[in-house]
Amino acid sequence: MSSTKHKVQLAGAFAALLALGLTISCKGFFVNPTISSIAVGPASPTIETGDTNNTIQMTVFGTNSDGSTQSNPSVSWSITPTSTATISSTGLVTSVAVGTATVTAASNQNPSITGTATVTVTVGCITSITLSTYSGSVTTNLPDLQISANAVTCNGTQSVTDVANWTSSNTSLATVSAGDVEIVAGLATGGTVTVTASIGNVVSPPATISVTP
Repeated sequence: MSSTKHKVQLAGAFAALLALGLTISCKGFFVNPTISSIAVGPASPTIETGDTNNTIQMTVFGTNSDGSTQSNPSVSWSITPTSTATISSTGLVTSVAVGTATVTAASNQNPSITGTATVTVTVGCITSITLSTYSGSVTTNLPDLQISANAVTCNGTQSVTDVANWTSSNTSLATVSAGDVEIVAGLATGGTVTVTASIGNVVSPPATISVTP
């Protein structure tokens, strides 16, 4: 009887040790993942000055070290420069003046893990966009031409050269960025391109640019 009782005690002790081992093993296996990267959205948001269309809610998406994801990880928000836009503790951006600003989200779990996005602030209440010139030329010797753009708004005229969306009709001949029309390097044959500046649905009249190698 004593032998049977001893065997039962040993079996019980073995079962307890086995359960403890499994618990430790499971805890070691299911380690809490750590955040490894952050993506900030929307990717290229645009807001306006004034009292309408002047805010944007930023979002954040995290990827963990084990490949799992977080749709809304805990982060701290910041923006620079604040002279262009401000941001709240919840990621709401509000316009201040025309320009671009960089939004940064830093993980509260690991502040060295950050993500960024660029916010563009444009002029609100635009009725039309005008260019400083509607003709010009670029050559190998004079490879670029600067064009400025102004928006006519209900609050007056404002420069939008740096924030307008510039388009070249033929980027194999010339490209344009922030109003700077530049001939493509190594061009063998020339031609003409039309350049426009736009904000939202408002598009400037085209400028016709002659391109000569």
